[in-house]
Amino acid sequence: MTLPTATIDKLAFGGNGVCRIDGKVCFVPFSCPGDEVSLYVTTQKKSYSVASIADISTPSPSRTAAECSIFGLCGGCHWQHINYSTQLEGKQKIVEDTLWRGARVPAESISEIVASPLEFGYRSRLQFKTSVQNGELRIGFFRQGSHEVVDAPHGCLVAVPVINEVLTRFRRILMSFPEVKSIVQLSIDSGDCGVIVVLHHTGMLTLDAVRYLADKSDEFGPCTGLFLKSDSHSRCEKVWGNSEISYRLNRKDAGDGPVILTYPPGSFAQVNLLQNSSMLSVVRRLGAFETTEHLLDLYCGNGNFSIPLAVEVASVVGVEGNAESIRAAESNKSVNKVANVLFFCDDVAAGVRRLVSQKRWFDTILLDPPRAGAGDAIAGIICLKPNKIIYVSCDPNTLARDCGLLINNGYRVVETVPLDMFPQTFHVESVTLLCR
Repeated sequence: MTLPTATIDKLAFGGNGVCRIDGKVCFVPFSCPGDEVSLYVTTQKKSYSVASIADISTPSPSRTAAECSIFGLCGGCHWQHINYSTQLEGKQKIVEDTLWRGARVPAESISEIVASPLEFGYRSRLQFKTSVQNGELRIGFFRQGSHEVVDAPHGCLVAVPVINEVLTRFRRILMSFPEVKSIVQLSIDSGDCGVIVVLHHTGMLTLDAVRYLADKSDEFGPCTGLFLKSDSHSRCEKVWGNSEISYRLNRKDAGDGPVILTYPPGSFAQVNLLQNSSMLSVVRRLGAFETTEHLLDLYCGNGNFSIPLAVEVASVVGVEGNAESIRAAESNKSVNKVANVLFFCDDVAAGVRRLVSQKRWFDTILLDPPRAGAGDAIAGIICLKPNKIIYVSCDPNTLARDCGLLINNGYRVVETVPLDMFPQTFHVESVTLLCR
């Protein structure tokens, strides 16, 4: 049987390389732009196909050896086989193509991507899956396309080093833990101060098991706090130590000293702290805030943007649906002595509708929604009629969808700045300025 051959043209959101076979788009996992390959077609759809690599006749100059021994098995990284400059080019092109298709934003409006200072060792938050199979403890990540845990005996190369150090400690502890089968996930968060471990379990842990963990505290190493969580909706229960994870962000005037922000275990925070600082700088530049402005910060989380920007504007209103995050935001407001911010815990779309009904107005709306985008909140944002909208996005597709809605209601995209928060993966962050 003659196998189809092709040259990989580019990278797609989702991680695959892209080529054409008989005129049809074909997605090829673990390929690299410039690879000349022969392929096994594994899936045929009306408008596209999926294929696996049978042979690489001519490797791309951009292809490199993956540094991780479980790359290709673990579902975490997608592009370790591609050099970093090509990863950045791929992400730049993904943002440009997606915004053009979804909102007719021209490539000239997309600035050059902001590279991560670190290609590895950057990630400050990680969730390690756990399982026991044939008496063997595995701590790692789900295999591609399955819920089988691939063991990561040496930790994760994209994690900050202290996370791997703490993981090694807890691997030893869990190997002798009598109720280890009840543990399904081990989450480790590291900040500038504090390393918190959350053990997610099935709800079957006994009091003796909890005491066992507490008694092991002298073996936790750099870990500063241990918590238990039984499901995604439950609160974290402290077993031992402190509950604060903190990180720093610079004020506009560096002479005023940094802002110190904390967030609680199990809550959202950016995973690349160096790029979080870069993102704040981009927001500042695009916003060009005046001291007379009133700012609305939607999906404000722990005040990641609200607190450092507050000194630059007249007032800030922050809206967030997660009660734990709002409690952290209120604490951060107090610790940093910020007086001109009001935080509200509310579903964001409902909160925006309430602000519309109160006839509130804001010069600028800043939003940092989850991967699903701003959804139902867009209609309310349009009703508030801000002069500027700064949209922080972690998904180009939902960004394009929401930008299309805003463009149809009198806004234009002035500039989009992609940022690489997640080297070795296809994920890409961006900050977009829209004006009326």
